[in-house]
Amino acid sequence: MNKYTLLLFATLACTACGKENKPPADPSVKNIVLTVSGTTFEATLGNTKAAQEFAAMLPLSLNMQELNGNEKYCNLNQRLTTDSQKPGTIHAGDIMLYGRDCIVVFYETFQTSYSYTPIGHITDPARLKETLGTGNITIKFTAQ
Repeated sequence: MNKYTLLLFATLACTACGKENKPPADPSVKNIVLTVSGTTFEATLGNTKAAQEFAAMLPLSLNMQELNGNEKYCNLNQRLTTDSQKPGTIHAGDIMLYGRDCIVVFYETFQTSYSYTPIGHITDPARLKETLGTGNITIKFTAQ
C-alpha cells in the first residue's frame, strides 16, 4: 500500500470513531408522554428535526428549573438542530427548544419576542400549572 491509501483508511477510520453508537431517530415517533410526580401529560411532537432528535434521546428524566413564573427549563447534554422562529404567543403546553440545547415546557400563555424551535405541544395542559408547581421539578419524557 502506498502512503495515500494508508491516509485514506486512517481518515475513514477516524470518521467512523466520531459517530455515536445510537440508533437513528425514529421518524414514526409522533407522540411523547411527560410524567411529573405520577401525573402524565400526552404531547404531540412538532414537525422539526429538533423534535425527532429529542425523541431519539428518550426516555429521559430532566431536572427542570423554574423561570419567570411561566416555564420550566433544562439544558441538555446534546445540541439539537434549530429552526428558530418568533411565535409571538407562547401557549400553555408548548414544548420548545431555546438556543441549541435548552428544553422549555411552558405552563402559562403569554406574548414573547424570543425565538424558539418547536418541539411539541401538550394535548391537554389544563392541570399543567398546578402539577408543575412553583419550584424546580423532575419531568420524565418517554416515547409513546
